[in-house]
Amino acid sequence: MFVFDDRRVCGGVPVEASHGKRIRPEPSSSAPSEPVKRPAPLTRLRTAVSEPPPGPARPEFWRSPLRGLWLTSVLGLVLLVGVTLLFVTGLLSYAAYNPDLSPVNDQTPDKGWLGFYLFSWPTSPYWLYRVNQGVHVVLGVVLVPVLLAKLWSVIPKMFQWPPVRSVSHGIERLSLLLLVGGAIFEFATGILNVQLHYIFPGSFYVLHFYGAWVFIGAFVVHVAFRLPRALRALRYGRELPEAGTEEAAGLASPRPVPPTISRRGALGMIGLGSLALFVVTAGQSVGGWWRQTALLAPHGRDPGAGPNGFQINKTAASVGIRPSDIGPAWRLTVCSGGGQVVLTRDELLAMEQREAALPIACVEGWSTPDQLWSGVRLTDLAALVGRGTDTPRALVESVQRGGSFRSVVLRDNQVRDHRSLLAVRVNGAVLSQDHGYPARVIVPGAPGVHNTKWVTRITFGEPA
Repeated sequence: MFVFDDRRVCGGVPVEASHGKRIRPEPSSSAPSEPVKRPAPLTRLRTAVSEPPPGPARPEFWRSPLRGLWLTSVLGLVLLVGVTLLFVTGLLSYAAYNPDLSPVNDQTPDKGWLGFYLFSWPTSPYWLYRVNQGVHVVLGVVLVPVLLAKLWSVIPKMFQWPPVRSVSHGIERLSLLLLVGGAIFEFATGILNVQLHYIFPGSFYVLHFYGAWVFIGAFVVHVAFRLPRALRALRYGRELPEAGTEEAAGLASPRPVPPTISRRGALGMIGLGSLALFVVTAGQSVGGWWRQTALLAPHGRDPGAGPNGFQINKTAASVGIRPSDIGPAWRLTVCSGGGQVVLTRDELLAMEQREAALPIACVEGWSTPDQLWSGVRLTDLAALVGRGTDTPRALVESVQRGGSFRSVVLRDNQVRDHRSLLAVRVNGAVLSQDHGYPARVIVPGAPGVHNTKWVTRITFGEPA
């Protein structure tokens, strides 16, 4: 030690100060001197590695008084419920495409056992897909503030030092990487899809499908390890564990700054953010007047007022429909096995016309109120080629040249539903070109892209 007192005692003998110099006592003649022990090189190396470098790896770097186990646990439990519902509605959304029916419908051909749950998508209730997809998209947007707050609350753990302490700790860190990365990827691609901004490489359906399974796997592992601790934190209430304890889990700051808002106040602000996003999103699923409040819905695809004045996704021009494709030379070919019938539009209009009030609901979360469609039942078209009873599935093809979903295979229960039409009119008016003139399919409960527009061929039975 450095001595600044004129009368220090070393070994019971007064010594004089040495103006800041280290004073060491003379070795006793009665006791042999021992060499000074220095740490072994390996010990010094371990000490250096265990010491976090300056910056975010040091606990005192994070100063917010809000971080702590209670806030993280509340946000985590909200996400537990929300993400579970998101995953279930996402699985149902994928099942609505009947991807196991035909390669035409399957946007993820290598799904393998990940499609174990698939089932025949029903046509009743006819609003099932509309509600399911509306909940999926709106909930995904509403949870964004909660997700960001949760990531903020646990960010000190991202910089834990040393990064890996053991094999089990390394596995946990890897699952955390997959959890955070998967969450950001799923929410980002979902929101971009809602806005029709396909700036990511590859198909949205494939990326979002596989990303969801990676994310949910890491999510289940994380919940299994952290749920008991989160439940204990909620029981603590305001009696929170102190920083540095095991229960604090490295979240609470050891040197917090004075708070400017309480943890409950922070939760209130997060809730207001979610409520604001709900207000500017949900209208696209509700439809009608409420669509005016959907500021985050895709815009520029609304045809305006009138019988055809409801939302569309793809216009005739955007998929390469030429006037000659849907002009007087247009024909509808209906076939089954070896037989076929070719109809002009006038001959199609001469058949018995039926009506069905059905909405259009799309994967982006938007939907329309019920529109009154009129046209020929699919079962009546099947009867033209000898398939009037026990009508099988059908391959529906469009004159569309570019883009996805130019054709679809409808399951037998969809074809046999009396509300399934090849529509030629909507709300009493002839279909506009952007709504599928001269004829389009409308099927209860089907995703919007399966209501094929600009239909030119229908094959009943084994798809061609």
